[in-house]
Amino acid sequence: MEFVQGFEAAYDEHVWDVYGFFGYRVRRREEAEDLTQVTFERALKAWNRFDPERASARTWLLVIAHNVLVDHYRRSSVRPEDPLPVEDVESVSGMREPQTEFDERGLGPSPELEDALAQLTDREREVIALRFGGDLKGAEIAEITGLTLANVQQLLSRSLRGMRKRIEESEAPSGAEGTDAGQAGGGEGEQR
Repeated sequence: MEFVQGFEAAYDEHVWDVYGFFGYRVRRREEAEDLTQVTFERALKAWNRFDPERASARTWLLVIAHNVLVDHYRRSSVRPEDPLPVEDVESVSGMREPQTEFDERGLGPSPELEDALAQLTDREREVIALRFGGDLKGAEIAEITGLTLANVQQLLSRSLRGMRKRIEESEAPSGAEGTDAGQAGGGEGEQR
């Protein structure tokens, strides 16, 4: 009974972290849902091998999710193209209970954010997905990906700066681009 209760608690606490991770990595909601299900099926089968002294349940589940995603790409020869629409990721990544209905306000995803995410490399998108979809800290991401903590921090920083720049450029009025670019260039140089 303790075995089942431990797994149920891990599921309840981390299902949206796993789904959020997939939300940043795959194109369709159904695909993210299917991969989340496969992740928890694998986790249930291996639950007796989970060691809380080696990693948190969230980290352990996201390692499984990462491996599920790699297997998915190998099996289907699918490459990550566009992430799940932003409203889907944002609506579940911080939740702790199932969402049964969609936002009735009709708010769509930010096309600028979707475009910025789509322009990231696979590695950058993976780190962003683990950080914001999986809600992991830098050290946990480093453990999962095999990167150094410094490399993870650098990837996150560079990716977020690039995304912010793309979003700001897409939102800037066409006549003000030159002015904004000059101001942004001076501001960034001061921060370094």
